Amino acid sequence: MESMMISKKSVFLFLALLMASLWGQMSFAQNAQPATSAATTVAPAPATATGVYEYRLGSGDKIRMMVFGEEKLGGEFMIAGDGKVSLPLIGDMHAAGLTAAEFQANIVAAYKQGYLNDPKVNIEVLSFRPFYILGEVNRPGEYPYSNGITVVNAVALAQGFTYRANQKKVYIRHANEVHEQQVPLTSSLQVAPGDTVRISERYF
Repeated sequence: MESMMISKKSVFLFLALLMASLWGQMSFAQNAQPATSAATTVAPAPATATGVYEYRLGSGDKIRMMVFGEEKLGGEFMIAGDGKVSLPLIGDMHAAGLTAAEFQANIVAAYKQGYLNDPKVNIEVLSFRPFYILGEVNRPGEYPYSNGITVVNAVALAQGFTYRANQKKVYIRHANEVHEQQVPLTSSLQVAPGDTVRISERYF
């Protein structure tokens, strides 16, 4: 009789340990689940978070449009002061503030509206609007843009720094933007078409 009681106690103890083990595994799984769910719902960083400046069209830019299979529709066009371009068949199209790719997509969509079945359009920027350099340079003003020009090149075009110039930082305002940004002045810092570059005065 006593051995049977001991045996029953052993069974109960075994069952209690088994239930405790199962309960611990269930709790662990429940606690781990939210962390996995949260990790899968994190949105990717937007493309603009890279900080890469993407050129946008503006008044004064000259573009070339090619419509494959429709040579008469292509040609060279200037973006007018109102930011629009007058194109064959579709008339005035807004271009200022758009990238070349965005403008190209808008043209394709316009030609699909009863003009062409499957338009294939290519937009290329031929010449860019000028840039401006102000502040502590010897000849501030407007200068023609050339591809790949740097701030150091721009300063050279403006006859160099004045003796008061701060040569460690520069202020740049891109076209279509309201505020200028302070950035370190390096030999590789590039100017974009329509930029306003300001060289500030250094403090002794």
